Formats: sequence, C-alpha cells, structure tokens
Amino acid sequence: MGLVAIAPQFSHNSSNAEAAVTDYLQEQKYLTNVWQIANRAYVDPNFNNQNWYKVRRQFVNRKFNSREDTYAAIKEMLATLDDPFTRLLEPDKFRSMQTSTSGELTGVGLQIAIDDFDDHVTVIAPIEGSPAEIAGVKSRDRIIAIDNILTKGMSLDECATRMRGAIGSEVKLTLERALADGKGSETLDVTIKRDRIAVNPVVAKLNQEGDHKVGYVRLNQFNGNATNDMEKSLKKLKAEGADRYVLDLRGNPGGLFDAGLQIARMLISEGTVVYTVDRHGIQESFESKGTAIIDDPLVVLTDGGTASASEILAGALQENHRAQLVGTKTFGKALIQSLYELEDGAGLAVTIAKYETPQHHNINRRGIIPDVEVALTQPLTRPQLGTKDDPQYVAALSVLASL
Repeated sequence: MGLVAIAPQFSHNSSNAEAAVTDYLQEQKYLTNVWQIANRAYVDPNFNNQNWYKVRRQFVNRKFNSREDTYAAIKEMLATLDDPFTRLLEPDKFRSMQTSTSGELTGVGLQIAIDDFDDHVTVIAPIEGSPAEIAGVKSRDRIIAIDNILTKGMSLDECATRMRGAIGSEVKLTLERALADGKGSETLDVTIKRDRIAVNPVVAKLNQEGDHKVGYVRLNQFNGNATNDMEKSLKKLKAEGADRYVLDLRGNPGGLFDAGLQIARMLISEGTVVYTVDRHGIQESFESKGTAIIDDPLVVLTDGGTASASEILAGALQENHRAQLVGTKTFGKALIQSLYELEDGAGLAVTIAKYETPQHHNINRRGIIPDVEVALTQPLTRPQLGTKDDPQYVAALSVLASL
C-alpha cells in the first residue's frame, strides 16, 4: 500500500518539477527576447557605457517565479540604459498607448516626460478638451505627487498608471508651477475626474483679417487621424480662398513620426524635412518633392509644449525658409521610438534613432528658438486661441503682413 501511495506522489512532484523548469526556461526566453530587441535596435551602441552582454548574463540567470517577476527584471535591466523612453509596457499599458495614437483614450489626458535635468515629472501638454485641461493643468507644470504619493524616482509608466482609472473616478495631482514673472514657483493641488478622451487632431477655421483670408489651423497631436484631417482641412481652406496661414503647434506633444513627415510634405514643396541618425551614425534624409498642398505665406506658433514630431515639423518649416516661428522656445525632444509587440500582448518601446533639423541641428534638450519671441502674460482659453485676444496670433498676423 505504501508503494502504491508513493508512486502517484512521486509522479506528481516530477510533473511539478518539470513544469517549474519549463516555466523558468520560458521566462528566461522572454527576457532574452527583450534583451535581443534592444541589442539590435537601441540607438546607443555603447548601451550607456556598459557591456550589454554582461548585463544579459546578470539578469537571465535569475529564477523568475512569475511573469510579473520577469517584467520587474526587464524594467530593472532597461533602467541601466538611463533612457526613460526605452521601456516595457505591460499589456494594458501597451493597449492604452496603441489606442492613444489611434485617436481615443481614457484617463485624464496628459502628455508627460521626465525632465532630463532634475528627474521631475513634467507636463508636456494637456490634450485639448481633456479633464486635465479643464482642471487647469498647464504645459511645463511639474507633477510633484499623485494622490499624495511623491513622483520623484517614478517611471513614466508608473506615473501614467497612477493617473489612469475608471471613468468618473478622481485623482489628485500636486503641481509645481513657475510664477508668471519667472521668480520662483507655487504649489497647488488639482483634482481631476477621469473620462474618455477623444483626440481631435485638427481644428481649422477661416478668419477674415483686413483684406486677407487667413487659414488658422491648430494641430493638437500627430495621431493616426492627423494626416488625413490635415489634408482635408488645408484643401477646404484653400477652396474657401485662404491666401495666408497660421499653423498653431502650441501644446502639441508630438506622436507618430510618419504623420509629422507627411504633414511637412503638405507644406514644403521642395527640401529636406528631417535627418535621422541611427546607432551606427548613419544618416537618412527625408525629403519633400513637389507634394505641397499650399505655398501661401505661413507662420507657425510654438511654445514649451511643442515637442517631438511637432519640432520636426517646426524645424523643417523654419530651416527651409518656408515659415517663420512665433511664440516661445519648444520643448526639445529629438528622439524616435519604435514599438515592438511581445508574445503576451505586452510591448517594448525602444529609442532607435535621433533626428536632426535640415541644417543638422540637434535640438534635444535645447528646443527650437522662434524667429519672433512673444510670451503670454496670462493663460488663454480655447475660444481665445486664433483670435484678436491671442497675443501670439496677433504677432503672427504682423509677421504675415510683412511678408
């Protein structure tokens, strides 16, 4: 009887042991796959001055008891690159990012970044009409705490996760905001009710300004709808008789690289739009060759929330002498990420290249200086944008009058 009882027990333990080994090997394989993607694609061939193969050995020899353990190890491994934009996105976060770039998302509606100089979480821009914008969050605000939990040392994804939640639920953000006179800052708490956010990338209208019809186009984000919406808007304004244009990129945090490239080609007849530089220092140029929809006088509005793909567009227009820039200095993000979907629905964002303007300027952490600097002395409401109540728009009209 004892032998009969022991046999199933032994067989069961053996099965468990084999399953544990299989699971362990599967988790090792998963981490190795992430390491290999970064090894092939990451922009810095020196991997932040470390031996990337040695890093792999350090992490792959660990025993992971769950996929969550593997995720944690991958995040720790990627953190050695000291690049907040190269990161693991768990399945729900990856789906959220894909939804965001397609044109709709749920949450508070903030684009955020880690400030390279002091590691603070900084607002690039609130999405137009989002709960965050309605609550008064502004570009360049620092998020000090989320629901009283300090953000210092948090990753972008951890901050985003804490701000997400069910529609109708609330989150409290503690913000640090520079004073209007530039002398010091203030701290304030803002409570935001989460909601579904529809991202309408383009708002366009025709303004009669004296003897001229000015096509005012506000481009809010380079998502999956931006290219088609911009093309339709430009053609409509052209058909309505617009003879000069103001392109408003204020508060536009960027988005899809290809959307920025295609929209630049709608505005530039001939010339280089942007250069990309890969890990081997190889440059690739992206050109515009006779595809412009309009060639009328153009002014672009920029501010500290103009980032990434918006800076590609602004830099291309400025350095091809196609448009003058009016407003304040842009954000300064000149890195390009690619997204890789992993086997379990998670995603990996990897910085694969950096870009340079047509005159080979690297604007990362520097931003683009406008041709005419005009700062706002007080915040504007959405209805005021692109009207005589908007000092930067008025300045743009003055520049157009001199062209």
